[in-house]
Amino acid sequence: MLAVFDLGKTNSKLFVFSADGALLDERRTKPVWRGDGDIRVLDDDALFAWMRGALATAVADHGVNRVMFSGHGCTFALTEGDRLAHPVLDYEQEPPADTAVRIERRIPDFQETFSPRLPLGFNFGRHMLWLQERAPDIFENADAILGYPQFWTWKFSGAKLSEVSYLGCHSHLWAPLCHDFSSLVDTQGWREKMPGFARAGAVVGEYKVALADGTSVPVKVHNGVHDSNAALYFYRSAGFTDFTLVSTGTWVIIFNTACPLDALDRERDMLANVTVDGEPAATIRFMGGREYDVASGGWDRPISLRAIKSIIEKNVFALPSFAPGGPLPGLQGQFIGPEPDGEERAAAALLYVVLMTDLSLDLIRSRNTIIIDGGLVKTGLYTGLLAQLRLSQTFMTNANAEGSAFGAAALAFEAAGITPFANSCEKVRPTQIADLESYRARWRDLVDQRRHKAWAGMHIREAQS
Repeated sequence: MLAVFDLGKTNSKLFVFSADGALLDERRTKPVWRGDGDIRVLDDDALFAWMRGALATAVADHGVNRVMFSGHGCTFALTEGDRLAHPVLDYEQEPPADTAVRIERRIPDFQETFSPRLPLGFNFGRHMLWLQERAPDIFENADAILGYPQFWTWKFSGAKLSEVSYLGCHSHLWAPLCHDFSSLVDTQGWREKMPGFARAGAVVGEYKVALADGTSVPVKVHNGVHDSNAALYFYRSAGFTDFTLVSTGTWVIIFNTACPLDALDRERDMLANVTVDGEPAATIRFMGGREYDVASGGWDRPISLRAIKSIIEKNVFALPSFAPGGPLPGLQGQFIGPEPDGEERAAAALLYVVLMTDLSLDLIRSRNTIIIDGGLVKTGLYTGLLAQLRLSQTFMTNANAEGSAFGAAALAFEAAGITPFANSCEKVRPTQIADLESYRARWRDLVDQRRHKAWAGMHIREAQS
């Protein structure tokens, strides 16, 4: 029996799998990002307490004897001996302007790392530079730099490790074509703080779970993995080869295994992720789940076809961007047309995420089979709307829609010599909504107008300065 902690920025989950791949149980919590002076950090003690309790319940109820971790990107931890040297930084905060200027001078070229220059801590090497400047003694005395899944692997096993899919996730720390750390790691003297590598899913230690009756049960600990790369691995292990994966959650992260790296535009949040086997994979992303929450006003109920049709008929458009990053940076999200509210506002927000995904699929040159995974599948209409806009492509989705957790489970089971998961994907039926294609054309025209206007203004300001 296997427990998988799927640790997202907004939601953290525990899934319990049997050896035949059946999902037996799940539990959820929300990680707390708290203030610590002038910065925000993870309340790791609170999350660790929840994880220990959830794992103990899984052991008692289901006989779990293995634990695996899947974690969101953009996050690192510094350790010194057996303690966390500094609280884990929240990646959604911008370094001070004067620090940011100095940081930018040290960032390697895009052609080395295939990491675009992103705001906040979306490149976690950028946050490492900020913390090194902010707390030089703490950084100097730290003995290990851990990716977020490896932080939890360490908390449960005591093993300090590196893992390539996490280090290669737009961090500025990895050179995919060289299969090695980037020049930034060496110029900053960080290589000696980078622990040895273990493959995602490898057994690396043991954790003793204390049960209510006073006994303890040993649980094997597996090395963790970057969440979206875990989803990519899951569908590859299910037999898919030439496909585009749309992995959705707080972020919409799109991998196209057929897209050449020279098609990547660093100004549009395009990058090379690195698979669990160390190979670069062309990627584009935007913060789709977060943008939907913001643009919809926090709507958490179903959206009807009637509301979608009404938004199209009224020419209501949500325009980018409602969160940082993505292929249309520098634009401020807004609605145009009659102001929507309630379900119709949520419908406009859903159409926005669909159209942003469609645009991203064009930019990443997607012409192959498309697999959609993750939280946005559960909105119901997201997949069908996308399929209607791209009738030349086959769309597939998985009923469980938890590819990152299932991919992490597949990696852990593989280490145990087990391959329990079969391909359970099903074809998506396109919606048939009148004028959806013309709505897309109008939306793209509006976006292009705003984008060109913003770029012209930026160049004027640069010339004046």
